[in-house]
Amino acid sequence: MAFLTAISGTGFGKRFDIAKSETVLGRHPECDVTIDVGAVSRQHARIRGEGDVFQLEDLKSRNGTFLNGQLVTQPATLQDGDLIRICDVEYSFHAEQESDLIGGGTTGMLTDGSSFGVMMVDDEGQAESSRAVHSKFDIRGSQGGSQLTTTAAVRLQAVLEIAQNLGRAIKLEEVLPKVLDALFKVFMQADRAFIVLREGDNLVPRWIKTRQEDQQETFRISRTVMREVMESKQAIISLDATSDERFEMANSIADFRIRSMIVAPLFDSDGEPLGAIQMDTLDSKRHFETGDLEILAGIATQAGVAIENAQMHERLVQQQRVEQDLDLARNVQQAFLPAAYPITKGYQFYHYYRPADQIGGDYFDYIELAGGRLAILVADVVGHGVAAAMLMAKLSAETRFLLASQHDASVAVTMLNRRIADLGVEKFVTLLCLVIDPETGKADIVNAGHMAPLWLKAGGSVEEPGDAEAGLPIGIVEDFEYELASIQVEPGDRLVLYTDGINEAPSADGSMFGICRLQKLVSERSDGLQSAGEAIISSVHDFIEGTEQADDMCLVIVGRD
Repeated sequence: MAFLTAISGTGFGKRFDIAKSETVLGRHPECDVTIDVGAVSRQHARIRGEGDVFQLEDLKSRNGTFLNGQLVTQPATLQDGDLIRICDVEYSFHAEQESDLIGGGTTGMLTDGSSFGVMMVDDEGQAESSRAVHSKFDIRGSQGGSQLTTTAAVRLQAVLEIAQNLGRAIKLEEVLPKVLDALFKVFMQADRAFIVLREGDNLVPRWIKTRQEDQQETFRISRTVMREVMESKQAIISLDATSDERFEMANSIADFRIRSMIVAPLFDSDGEPLGAIQMDTLDSKRHFETGDLEILAGIATQAGVAIENAQMHERLVQQQRVEQDLDLARNVQQAFLPAAYPITKGYQFYHYYRPADQIGGDYFDYIELAGGRLAILVADVVGHGVAAAMLMAKLSAETRFLLASQHDASVAVTMLNRRIADLGVEKFVTLLCLVIDPETGKADIVNAGHMAPLWLKAGGSVEEPGDAEAGLPIGIVEDFEYELASIQVEPGDRLVLYTDGINEAPSADGSMFGICRLQKLVSERSDGLQSAGEAIISSVHDFIEGTEQADDMCLVIVGRD
Protein backbone atom coordinates (compact mmCIF):
# COMPACT_ATOMS: atom_id res chain seq x y z
CA MET A 1 0.00 0.00 0.00
CA ALA A 2 1.36 3.42 -0.99
CA PHE A 3 1.30 6.29 1.48
CA LEU A 4 2.15 9.95 2.02
CA THR A 5 4.17 11.34 4.90
CA ALA A 6 3.80 14.97 5.96
CA ILE A 7 7.28 16.46 6.25
CA SER A 8 6.21 20.04 7.01
CA GLY A 9 3.14 21.93 8.14
CA THR A 10 0.67 21.30 10.95
CA GLY A 11 0.40 17.59 10.15
CA PHE A 12 4.16 17.04 10.34
CA GLY A 13 5.09 13.39 10.84
CA LYS A 14 1.66 11.94 10.01
CA ARG A 15 1.20 9.18 7.49
CA PHE A 16 -1.74 8.96 5.08
CA ASP A 17 -2.43 5.65 3.39
CA ILE A 18 -3.47 5.74 -0.26
CA ALA A 19 -6.04 2.98 0.04
CA LYS A 20 -8.50 4.00 -2.68
CA SER A 21 -8.23 4.40 -6.42
CA GLU A 22 -8.60 8.17 -5.90
CA THR A 23 -7.20 10.08 -2.92
CA VAL A 24 -8.20 13.76 -2.76
CA LEU A 25 -6.10 16.39 -0.98
CA GLY A 26 -7.64 19.72 0.01
CA ARG A 27 -9.08 22.03 2.66
CA HIS A 28 -12.58 20.48 2.72
CA PRO A 29 -13.07 18.22 5.79
CA GLU A 30 -14.39 15.40 3.57
CA CYS A 31 -11.14 15.18 1.63
CA ASP A 32 -9.06 12.06 2.15
CA VAL A 33 -6.11 14.24 3.17
CA THR A 34 -7.35 17.39 4.85
CA ILE A 35 -5.00 20.40 4.70
CA ASP A 36 -6.29 23.08 7.06
CA VAL A 37 -4.53 26.02 5.42
CA GLY A 38 -6.45 29.02 4.01
CA ALA A 39 -4.50 29.22 0.77
CA VAL A 40 -5.31 25.57 -0.06
CA SER A 41 -8.32 24.99 -2.32
CA ARG A 42 -11.27 22.98 -1.03
CA GLN A 43 -10.34 20.17 -3.40
CA HIS A 44 -6.79 20.98 -4.37
CA ALA A 45 -5.25 17.82 -5.88
CA ARG A 46 -5.75 14.10 -6.17
CA ILE A 47 -3.75 10.93 -6.58
CA ARG A 48 -5.08 8.25 -8.89
CA GLY A 49 -3.87 4.68 -8.41
CA GLU A 50 -4.13 1.75 -10.77
CA GLY A 51 -2.10 -1.30 -9.75
CA ASP A 52 1.40 -0.12 -8.94
CA VAL A 53 1.06 3.13 -10.94
CA PHE A 54 0.10 6.36 -9.17
CA GLN A 55 -0.45 9.73 -10.79
CA LEU A 56 -0.71 13.20 -9.24
CA GLU A 57 -3.26 15.61 -10.75
CA ASP A 58 -3.96 19.25 -9.89
CA LEU A 59 -7.72 20.00 -9.55
CA LYS A 60 -7.53 23.53 -10.95
CA SER A 61 -6.40 24.88 -7.59
CA ARG A 62 -5.76 28.58 -7.01
CA ASN A 63 -2.14 28.27 -5.94
CA GLY A 64 -1.09 25.17 -7.87
CA THR A 65 0.37 21.79 -6.98
CA PHE A 66 4.10 21.14 -7.18
CA LEU A 67 5.95 17.84 -7.72
CA ASN A 68 9.64 17.95 -6.85
CA GLY A 69 9.53 21.73 -7.22
CA GLN A 70 7.81 21.70 -10.65
CA LEU A 71 4.27 22.98 -11.19
CA VAL A 72 1.91 20.16 -12.12
CA THR A 73 0.00 21.13 -15.29
CA GLN A 74 -1.03 17.63 -16.36
CA PRO A 75 -1.20 14.24 -14.58
CA ALA A 76 2.31 13.21 -13.48
CA THR A 77 3.44 9.70 -12.55
CA LEU A 78 4.73 9.46 -8.99
CA GLN A 79 7.95 7.70 -8.00
CA ASP A 80 8.97 6.48 -4.57
CA GLY A 81 10.48 9.40 -2.62
CA ASP A 82 8.84 12.17 -4.71
CA LEU A 83 8.06 15.44 -2.91
CA ILE A 84 4.57 16.94 -3.24
CA ARG A 85 4.06 20.57 -2.16
CA ILE A 86 0.69 22.23 -1.71
CA CYS A 87 1.19 25.84 -0.62
CA ASP A 88 3.48 25.60 2.43
CA VAL A 89 2.68 21.94 3.18
CA GLU A 90 4.97 19.17 1.91
CA TYR A 91 4.49 15.43 1.63
CA SER A 92 6.83 12.66 0.59
CA PHE A 93 5.32 9.87 -1.51
CA HIS A 94 6.19 6.21 -0.91
CA ALA A 95 5.16 3.51 -3.35
CA GLU A 96 5.08 0.68 -0.80
CA GLN A 97 4.37 0.58 2.89
CA GLU A 98 7.41 -0.68 4.76
CA SER A 99 6.97 -3.28 7.47
CA ASP A 100 7.96 -2.85 11.10
CA LEU A 101 6.87 0.78 11.48
CA ILE A 102 7.54 2.72 14.61
CA GLY A 103 4.43 2.93 16.71
CA GLY A 104 3.14 3.52 20.18
CA GLY A 105 5.62 6.18 21.22
CA THR A 106 8.50 8.41 20.30
CA THR A 107 11.40 6.27 21.42
CA GLY A 108 12.31 2.74 20.38
CA MET A 109 15.04 0.21 21.07
CA LEU A 110 16.49 -1.36 17.95
CA THR A 111 17.79 -4.92 17.87
CA ASP A 112 18.72 -5.20 14.19
CA GLY A 113 18.78 -3.21 11.00
CA SER A 114 15.06 -3.43 10.27
CA SER A 115 13.43 -3.41 13.71
CA PHE A 116 11.25 -0.50 14.78
CA GLY A 117 11.17 0.91 11.25
CA VAL A 118 14.87 1.60 10.83
CA MET A 119 17.19 0.09 8.27
CA MET A 120 20.77 0.75 7.27
CA VAL A 121 21.20 1.69 3.59
CA ASP A 122 24.39 1.10 1.62
CA ASP A 123 24.81 4.34 -0.32
CA GLU A 124 27.46 5.17 -2.85
CA GLY A 125 29.79 7.59 -1.15
CA GLN A 126 30.70 10.83 -2.93
CA ALA A 127 33.82 12.92 -2.87
CA GLU A 128 33.94 15.41 0.00
CA SER A 129 32.40 18.79 -0.69
CA SER A 130 32.41 21.97 1.41
CA ARG A 131 29.44 23.48 -0.45
CA ALA A 132 26.80 22.14 1.93
CA VAL A 133 28.78 20.78 4.85
CA HIS A 134 28.98 24.02 6.75
CA SER A 135 31.44 22.97 9.43
CA LYS A 136 33.43 20.13 10.92
CA PHE A 137 34.72 19.57 14.42
CA ASP A 138 37.60 17.20 15.15
CA ILE A 139 36.87 15.51 18.50
CA ARG A 140 39.84 13.19 18.52
CA GLY A 141 41.81 13.60 21.71
CA SER A 142 43.70 11.79 24.41
CA GLN A 143 42.43 8.63 26.03
CA GLY A 144 41.07 10.82 28.76
CA GLY A 145 38.54 12.33 26.38
CA SER A 146 38.10 15.43 24.21
CA GLN A 147 37.93 18.98 25.52
CA LEU A 148 35.17 21.47 24.75
CA THR A 149 36.38 24.78 23.36
CA THR A 150 33.13 26.69 23.83
CA THR A 151 32.91 29.13 26.73
CA ALA A 152 29.14 29.56 26.72
CA ALA A 153 28.03 28.86 30.29
CA VAL A 154 24.64 27.51 29.29
CA ARG A 155 26.14 25.00 26.88
CA LEU A 156 28.70 23.81 29.40
CA GLN A 157 26.03 23.45 32.07
CA ALA A 158 23.89 21.37 29.70
CA VAL A 159 26.78 19.02 28.92
CA LEU A 160 27.65 18.66 32.62
CA GLU A 161 24.06 17.80 33.52
CA ILE A 162 23.94 15.23 30.74
CA ALA A 163 27.23 13.72 31.91
CA GLN A 164 25.85 13.45 35.45
CA ASN A 165 22.71 11.67 34.24
CA LEU A 166 24.69 9.28 32.06
CA GLY A 167 27.00 8.45 34.94
CA ARG A 168 24.11 6.86 36.83
CA ALA A 169 23.16 4.45 34.01
CA ILE A 170 24.82 1.04 33.87
CA LYS A 171 22.65 -0.75 31.30
CA LEU A 172 22.71 -0.05 27.57
CA GLU A 173 18.92 0.17 27.42
CA GLU A 174 19.16 2.90 30.08
CA VAL A 175 22.08 4.78 28.55
CA LEU A 176 20.83 5.10 24.97
CA PRO A 177 17.41 6.68 25.69
CA LYS A 178 19.04 9.04 28.22
CA VAL A 179 21.41 10.20 25.49
CA LEU A 180 18.58 10.89 23.04
CA ASP A 181 16.34 12.51 25.67
CA ALA A 182 19.17 14.84 26.55
CA LEU A 183 19.82 15.71 22.91
CA PHE A 184 16.19 16.64 22.30
CA LYS A 185 16.31 19.00 25.29
CA VAL A 186 19.39 20.75 23.94
CA PHE A 187 18.48 20.75 20.22
CA MET A 188 14.91 22.00 19.99
CA GLN A 189 15.06 22.04 16.18
CA ALA A 190 15.66 18.29 15.89
CA ASP A 191 12.90 16.08 14.46
CA ARG A 192 14.66 12.70 14.72
CA ALA A 193 17.73 11.18 16.35
CA PHE A 194 19.47 7.85 15.89
CA ILE A 195 22.23 5.96 17.66
CA VAL A 196 24.15 3.45 15.58
CA LEU A 197 26.70 1.11 17.20
CA ARG A 198 29.45 -0.99 15.68
CA GLU A 199 28.95 -4.71 16.24
CA GLY A 200 31.86 -6.59 14.72
CA ASP A 201 32.14 -5.40 11.12
CA ASN A 202 28.54 -4.18 10.99
CA LEU A 203 26.83 -0.92 11.90
CA VAL A 204 23.55 -1.63 13.69
CA PRO A 205 20.85 0.94 14.61
CA ARG A 206 20.17 0.51 18.33
CA TRP A 207 17.89 3.40 19.38
CA ILE A 208 15.69 6.05 17.77
CA LYS A 209 13.72 9.04 19.01
CA THR A 210 11.25 11.24 17.13
CA ARG A 211 9.83 14.61 18.09
CA GLN A 212 6.21 13.84 17.18
CA GLU A 213 4.37 11.15 19.14
CA ASP A 214 2.25 10.14 16.12
CA GLN A 215 5.13 10.22 13.65
CA GLN A 216 5.31 6.88 11.85
CA GLU A 217 7.93 6.17 9.22
CA THR A 218 10.34 3.57 8.06
CA PHE A 219 13.60 5.44 8.39
CA ARG A 220 16.71 4.74 6.40
CA ILE A 221 20.10 5.55 7.85
CA SER A 222 22.99 6.01 5.47
CA ARG A 223 26.07 3.88 6.11
CA THR A 224 27.91 6.33 3.85
CA VAL A 225 27.45 9.14 6.35
CA MET A 226 28.04 7.02 9.45
CA ARG A 227 31.21 5.41 8.17
CA GLU A 228 32.69 8.70 7.00
CA VAL A 229 32.10 10.29 10.39
CA MET A 230 33.58 7.30 12.24
CA GLU A 231 36.59 6.91 9.94
CA SER A 232 37.43 10.62 9.96
CA LYS A 233 36.66 10.89 13.70
CA GLN A 234 34.99 14.24 13.01
CA ALA A 235 31.56 15.59 13.84
CA ILE A 236 29.84 17.30 10.90
CA ILE A 237 26.96 19.69 10.30
CA SER A 238 25.17 20.03 6.98
CA LEU A 239 22.91 23.05 6.65
CA ASP A 240 21.24 21.59 3.53
CA ALA A 241 21.84 17.85 3.30
CA THR A 242 19.77 17.51 0.12
CA SER A 243 22.26 19.60 -1.84
CA ASP A 244 25.40 18.16 -0.32
CA GLU A 245 27.46 16.38 -2.98
CA ARG A 246 28.77 14.05 -0.27
CA PHE A 247 25.25 12.69 0.28
CA GLU A 248 24.06 12.96 -3.32
CA MET A 249 23.51 9.19 -3.57
CA ALA A 250 22.27 8.70 0.00
CA ASN A 251 18.73 7.35 -0.24
CA SER A 252 18.09 8.07 3.42
CA ILE A 253 18.49 11.78 2.76
CA ALA A 254 16.87 11.97 -0.66
CA ASP A 255 13.81 9.92 0.27
CA PHE A 256 12.94 11.85 3.41
CA ARG A 257 14.11 15.32 2.36
CA ILE A 258 16.39 15.84 5.30
CA ARG A 259 17.08 19.58 5.36
CA SER A 260 19.75 19.82 8.02
CA MET A 261 21.69 17.18 9.87
CA ILE A 262 24.36 16.86 12.50
CA VAL A 263 26.39 13.70 13.08
CA ALA A 264 29.05 12.88 15.67
CA PRO A 265 31.13 9.76 16.32
CA LEU A 266 31.06 7.91 19.64
CA PHE A 267 34.46 6.94 21.02
CA ASP A 268 35.54 4.34 23.54
CA SER A 269 38.17 5.04 26.20
CA ASP A 270 40.96 4.21 23.71
CA GLY A 271 39.75 6.81 21.25
CA GLU A 272 38.37 4.24 18.79
CA PRO A 273 34.92 4.81 17.24
CA LEU A 274 32.23 2.49 18.58
CA GLY A 275 29.29 4.13 16.82
CA ALA A 276 27.72 7.46 15.86
CA ILE A 277 24.81 9.77 16.68
CA GLN A 278 22.75 11.42 13.95
CA MET A 279 20.21 14.18 14.46
CA ASP A 280 18.27 15.76 11.62
CA THR A 281 15.45 18.14 10.84
CA LEU A 282 12.97 17.96 7.97
CA ASP A 283 11.89 21.60 8.04
CA SER A 284 14.05 24.08 6.14
CA LYS A 285 13.02 26.81 8.59
CA ARG A 286 14.51 24.89 11.50
CA HIS A 287 18.15 23.99 10.94
CA PHE A 288 21.23 23.39 13.02
CA GLU A 289 23.80 26.11 13.55
CA THR A 290 27.56 26.01 13.66
CA GLY A 291 27.62 26.43 17.44
CA ASP A 292 25.69 23.19 17.81
CA LEU A 293 28.67 21.24 16.58
CA GLU A 294 30.75 21.58 19.73
CA ILE A 295 27.75 20.80 21.94
CA LEU A 296 27.03 17.54 20.14
CA ALA A 297 30.73 16.67 20.14
CA GLY A 298 30.88 17.12 23.91
CA ILE A 299 27.73 15.11 24.50
CA ALA A 300 28.98 12.39 22.15
CA THR A 301 32.22 12.17 24.14
CA GLN A 302 30.33 11.65 27.39
CA ALA A 303 27.86 9.29 25.72
CA GLY A 304 30.66 7.19 24.26
CA VAL A 305 32.17 6.61 27.69
CA ALA A 306 28.75 5.77 29.16
CA ILE A 307 27.97 3.36 26.32
CA GLU A 308 31.34 1.64 26.67
CA ASN A 309 30.80 1.27 30.42
CA ALA A 310 27.33 -0.16 29.80
CA GLN A 311 28.71 -2.61 27.24
CA MET A 312 31.41 -3.69 29.68
CA HIS A 313 28.76 -4.16 32.37
CA GLU A 314 26.66 -6.27 30.01
CA ARG A 315 29.66 -8.42 29.11
CA LEU A 316 30.47 -8.87 32.78
CA VAL A 317 26.89 -9.92 33.58
CA GLN A 318 26.91 -12.31 30.62
CA GLN A 319 30.26 -13.74 31.73
CA GLN A 320 28.89 -14.31 35.23
CA ARG A 321 25.90 -16.13 33.77
CA VAL A 322 28.20 -18.32 31.68
CA GLU A 323 30.33 -19.09 34.72
CA GLN A 324 27.22 -20.02 36.71
CA ASP A 325 26.13 -22.33 33.89
CA LEU A 326 29.60 -23.88 33.77
CA ASP A 327 29.57 -24.41 37.53
CA LEU A 328 26.25 -26.20 37.16
CA ALA A 329 27.61 -28.24 34.24
CA ARG A 330 30.66 -29.18 36.32
CA ASN A 331 28.41 -30.45 39.10
CA VAL A 332 26.39 -32.46 36.58
CA GLN A 333 29.55 -33.91 35.09
CA GLN A 334 30.88 -34.90 38.49
CA ALA A 335 27.66 -36.86 38.97
CA PHE A 336 28.63 -39.03 35.98
CA LEU A 337 31.97 -39.93 37.60
CA PRO A 338 32.36 -42.45 40.45
CA ALA A 339 31.80 -40.89 43.86
CA ALA A 340 33.63 -43.69 45.71
CA TYR A 341 35.97 -46.60 45.13
CA PRO A 342 34.37 -49.96 44.32
CA ILE A 343 34.30 -52.52 47.11
CA THR A 344 35.99 -55.57 45.61
CA LYS A 345 37.55 -58.15 47.93
CA GLY A 346 41.29 -58.48 47.45
CA TYR A 347 41.68 -55.25 45.38
CA GLN A 348 42.50 -51.61 46.09
CA PHE A 349 41.80 -48.55 43.94
CA TYR A 350 42.96 -44.96 43.47
CA HIS A 351 41.68 -42.33 41.06
CA TYR A 352 42.31 -38.66 40.28
CA TYR A 353 40.38 -36.40 37.90
CA ARG A 354 40.98 -32.73 37.11
CA PRO A 355 39.66 -30.96 33.99
CA ALA A 356 41.70 -28.23 32.31
CA ASP A 357 38.59 -26.04 32.16
CA GLN A 358 35.62 -26.04 34.48
CA ILE A 359 34.34 -29.11 32.66
CA GLY A 360 36.34 -31.65 30.71
CA GLY A 361 36.31 -34.47 28.20
CA ASP A 362 38.22 -37.12 30.17
CA TYR A 363 36.17 -39.97 31.60
CA PHE A 364 36.65 -42.86 33.96
CA ASP A 365 34.27 -45.33 35.52
CA TYR A 366 33.89 -48.55 37.50
CA ILE A 367 31.07 -50.78 36.23
CA GLU A 368 29.99 -53.93 38.05
CA LEU A 369 29.17 -56.73 35.61
CA ALA A 370 27.52 -60.12 35.79
CA GLY A 371 29.43 -62.91 37.51
CA GLY A 372 31.18 -60.53 39.91
CA ARG A 373 33.39 -59.06 37.20
CA LEU A 374 34.43 -55.39 37.31
CA ALA A 375 34.99 -53.12 34.31
CA ILE A 376 37.44 -50.24 34.73
CA LEU A 377 37.41 -47.62 32.00
CA VAL A 378 39.46 -44.56 31.14
CA ALA A 379 38.63 -42.46 28.05
CA ASP A 380 39.63 -39.17 26.51
CA VAL A 381 37.36 -37.19 24.18
CA VAL A 382 39.45 -35.13 21.74
CA GLY A 383 39.67 -31.56 23.02
CA HIS A 384 38.16 -30.30 26.24
CA GLY A 385 35.42 -27.94 27.36
CA VAL A 386 31.65 -28.04 26.85
CA ALA A 387 31.53 -30.03 23.59
CA ALA A 388 33.90 -32.69 24.90
CA ALA A 389 31.96 -32.93 28.17
CA MET A 390 28.67 -33.45 26.32
CA LEU A 391 30.15 -36.28 24.26
CA MET A 392 31.63 -37.75 27.44
CA ALA A 393 28.14 -37.89 28.97
CA LYS A 394 26.84 -39.75 25.92
CA LEU A 395 29.83 -42.09 26.04
CA SER A 396 29.22 -42.87 29.70
CA ALA A 397 25.60 -43.89 29.16
CA GLU A 398 26.31 -45.98 26.07
CA THR A 399 29.30 -47.75 27.65
CA ARG A 400 27.40 -48.79 30.75
CA PHE A 401 24.55 -50.20 28.70
CA LEU A 402 26.72 -52.11 26.22
CA LEU A 403 29.08 -53.63 28.78
CA ALA A 404 26.08 -54.80 30.82
CA SER A 405 24.43 -56.38 27.78
CA GLN A 406 27.53 -57.93 26.13
CA HIS A 407 29.73 -60.49 27.92
CA ASP A 408 32.64 -59.93 25.50
CA ALA A 409 34.17 -56.49 26.09
CA SER A 410 35.56 -56.33 22.53
CA VAL A 411 32.04 -56.76 21.12
CA ALA A 412 30.72 -54.05 23.44
CA VAL A 413 33.43 -51.59 22.37
CA THR A 414 32.83 -52.44 18.67
CA MET A 415 29.13 -51.59 19.12
CA LEU A 416 30.05 -48.43 21.05
CA ASN A 417 32.23 -47.32 18.14
CA ARG A 418 29.32 -47.68 15.70
CA ARG A 419 26.98 -45.66 17.91
CA ILE A 420 29.44 -42.81 18.42
CA ALA A 421 30.33 -42.76 14.71
CA ASP A 422 26.61 -42.53 13.85
CA LEU A 423 26.37 -39.27 15.80
CA GLY A 424 28.36 -37.48 13.09
CA VAL A 425 29.91 -35.04 15.56
CA GLU A 426 33.39 -35.21 13.96
CA LYS A 427 35.03 -35.91 17.29
CA PHE A 428 36.82 -39.09 18.30
CA VAL A 429 37.47 -40.79 21.61
CA THR A 430 40.40 -42.87 22.85
CA LEU A 431 39.29 -45.52 25.33
CA LEU A 432 40.87 -48.21 27.46
CA CYS A 433 38.57 -50.90 28.88
CA LEU A 434 39.82 -53.33 31.52
CA VAL A 435 37.52 -56.15 32.71
CA ILE A 436 38.79 -58.04 35.78
CA ASP A 437 37.55 -61.30 37.27
CA PRO A 438 38.45 -60.74 40.94
CA GLU A 439 38.35 -64.43 41.77
CA THR A 440 40.81 -65.61 39.14
CA GLY A 441 42.77 -62.39 38.50
CA LYS A 442 42.17 -62.65 34.76
CA ALA A 443 41.98 -59.25 33.07
CA ASP A 444 40.65 -58.64 29.53
CA ILE A 445 41.88 -55.48 27.83
CA VAL A 446 40.28 -53.62 24.89
CA ASN A 447 42.28 -50.63 23.65
CA ALA A 448 40.69 -48.09 21.27
CA GLY A 449 43.59 -45.82 20.37
CA HIS A 450 44.56 -45.16 24.00
CA MET A 451 47.87 -45.49 25.84
CA ALA A 452 48.39 -49.04 27.05
CA PRO A 453 48.11 -49.55 30.81
CA LEU A 454 51.32 -49.69 32.84
CA TRP A 455 51.46 -53.14 34.45
CA LEU A 456 53.69 -53.10 37.51
CA LYS A 457 54.41 -56.70 38.46
CA ALA A 458 55.18 -57.82 41.98
CA GLY A 459 58.81 -58.41 40.98
CA GLY A 460 59.27 -54.72 39.99
CA SER A 461 59.14 -54.89 36.16
CA VAL A 462 56.78 -52.66 34.15
CA GLU A 463 55.02 -53.82 30.98
CA GLU A 464 52.46 -52.33 28.59
CA PRO A 465 50.02 -55.15 27.81
CA GLY A 466 47.59 -55.15 24.88
CA ASP A 467 49.58 -52.69 22.79
CA ALA A 468 49.70 -55.06 19.82
CA GLU A 469 45.93 -55.56 19.84
CA ALA A 470 45.14 -51.82 20.14
CA GLY A 471 42.66 -50.48 17.56
CA LEU A 472 41.60 -47.11 16.20
CA PRO A 473 40.04 -44.42 18.40
CA ILE A 474 36.26 -44.61 18.68
CA GLY A 475 34.25 -42.64 16.15
CA ILE A 476 36.69 -42.73 13.21
CA VAL A 477 35.84 -45.90 11.26
CA GLU A 478 32.27 -47.06 11.81
CA ASP A 479 32.73 -50.79 11.07
CA PHE A 480 36.07 -51.30 12.86
CA GLU A 481 36.33 -54.57 14.83
CA TYR A 482 38.19 -54.38 18.17
CA GLU A 483 40.33 -57.21 19.57
CA LEU A 484 40.67 -58.59 23.08
CA ALA A 485 43.96 -59.02 24.96
CA SER A 486 44.13 -60.98 28.23
CA ILE A 487 46.61 -60.96 31.13
CA GLN A 488 46.83 -62.65 34.53
CA VAL A 489 46.99 -60.20 37.45
CA GLU A 490 48.84 -61.76 40.39
CA PRO A 491 48.87 -60.65 44.03
CA GLY A 492 51.10 -57.58 44.41
CA ASP A 493 50.54 -56.47 40.78
CA ARG A 494 49.25 -53.01 39.85
CA LEU A 495 47.69 -51.60 36.68
CA VAL A 496 47.98 -47.86 36.00
CA LEU A 497 45.51 -46.29 33.53
CA TYR A 498 45.85 -42.62 32.53
CA THR A 499 44.98 -40.01 29.91
CA ASP A 500 47.40 -37.88 27.89
CA GLY A 501 46.90 -34.95 30.24
CA ILE A 502 49.40 -36.81 32.45
CA ASN A 503 52.15 -37.91 30.07
CA GLU A 504 51.82 -34.86 27.76
CA ALA A 505 51.73 -32.30 30.58
CA PRO A 506 54.01 -29.44 29.44
CA SER A 507 56.57 -27.64 31.56
CA ALA A 508 57.25 -23.91 31.39
CA ASP A 509 60.02 -24.53 28.84
CA GLY A 510 57.75 -26.60 26.58
CA SER A 511 59.04 -30.10 27.35
CA MET A 512 56.60 -32.94 28.18
CA PHE A 513 56.32 -35.03 31.31
CA GLY A 514 56.58 -38.19 29.17
CA ILE A 515 55.73 -41.87 29.58
CA CYS A 516 59.28 -42.77 30.60
CA ARG A 517 59.13 -40.48 33.63
CA LEU A 518 55.72 -41.95 34.50
CA GLN A 519 57.04 -45.53 34.19
CA LYS A 520 59.93 -44.68 36.48
CA LEU A 521 57.56 -43.30 39.11
CA VAL A 522 55.36 -46.40 38.86
CA SER A 523 58.31 -48.80 39.22
CA GLU A 524 59.82 -46.96 42.20
CA ARG A 525 56.70 -46.97 44.38
CA SER A 526 56.43 -49.99 46.67
CA ASP A 527 54.26 -48.37 49.34
CA GLY A 528 50.44 -48.09 49.48
CA LEU A 529 48.28 -47.42 46.43
CA GLN A 530 47.04 -44.06 47.73
CA SER A 531 50.50 -42.67 48.38
CA ALA A 532 51.69 -44.03 45.01
CA GLY A 533 48.91 -42.21 43.16
CA GLU A 534 49.42 -38.98 45.10
CA ALA A 535 53.15 -39.11 44.37
CA ILE A 536 52.48 -39.30 40.60
CA ILE A 537 50.06 -36.37 40.67
CA SER A 538 52.40 -34.31 42.84
CA SER A 539 55.26 -34.97 40.43
CA VAL A 540 53.15 -33.87 37.45
CA HIS A 541 52.10 -30.61 39.16
CA ASP A 542 55.68 -29.86 40.14
CA PHE A 543 56.69 -30.41 36.51
CA ILE A 544 54.11 -27.93 35.10
CA GLU A 545 54.74 -25.27 37.74
CA GLY A 546 54.89 -21.84 36.12
CA THR A 547 52.45 -22.71 33.35
CA GLU A 548 48.76 -23.53 33.06
CA GLN A 549 47.30 -27.02 32.88
CA ALA A 550 47.03 -27.74 29.19
CA ASP A 551 44.64 -30.72 29.16
CA ASP A 552 42.31 -32.72 31.32
CA MET A 553 44.08 -35.12 33.72
CA CYS A 554 42.81 -38.55 34.73
CA LEU A 555 44.68 -41.30 36.60
CA VAL A 556 43.27 -44.66 37.79
CA ILE A 557 45.26 -47.33 39.63
CA VAL A 558 44.01 -50.80 40.54
CA GLY A 559 46.12 -53.18 42.63
CA ARG A 560 45.67 -56.78 43.75
CA ASP A 561 46.55 -57.51 47.36
